[in-house]
Amino acid sequence: MSHDVTLRSLSVSEMDNNCYFLFAGDRALLIDAADDADRLISFAADHGATITGVVTTHRHWDHVRALPDVLGKTGATHYSSSLDAPALPADVDVELEHGGTLDWEGRTFSVVVLRGHTPGGLCVEATIDGTTHLFVGDSLFPGGVGKTNGDDDFRRLLCDVSTRVFDVYPDDTVIHPGHGKGTTVGEERPKLQEWSERGW
Repeated sequence: MSHDVTLRSLSVSEMDNNCYFLFAGDRALLIDAADDADRLISFAADHGATITGVVTTHRHWDHVRALPDVLGKTGATHYSSSLDAPALPADVDVELEHGGTLDWEGRTFSVVVLRGHTPGGLCVEATIDGTTHLFVGDSLFPGGVGKTNGDDDFRRLLCDVSTRVFDVYPDDTVIHPGHGKGTTVGEERPKLQEWSERGW
């Protein structure tokens, strides 16, 4: 589905956390309130928008440090996966399941749950200017999946990424990770066997 949204991003904190903004008119959907609430709110304002929705991709501390402040100052609706929701430092208004949808400001975004980096990392799909974009948190990066604690979690994450991302989305799909530079499905697809063999 095509969405009349504009994408912008901002890096915050010593961890180089990517905070993504989907703008629709004067409204903004923030993906990961990682740090520096005032800067995030000001960034939206600089683009003529207020934050009305916040997506938390996963429970790790470096992705949620500004979450309570952003929600408190904006009154935004908070979205996250039901699996990670219990460990977040703010109540989740809408708990999402794998294969479900995120409804925001009259727009609908498909969601995927990727298990392994945390119990249930959230991936949000958005079509912008005809191109599919995936906001994957720390589940997938250029060159590999996110960090896991043990082989079972690694295999679970690799399986989910393989079946729920690489088996579903075309090569030109853009992958936006929680840190650093993005990549595409086509760039990473040939590396899956290598990741499996090396075990990380």
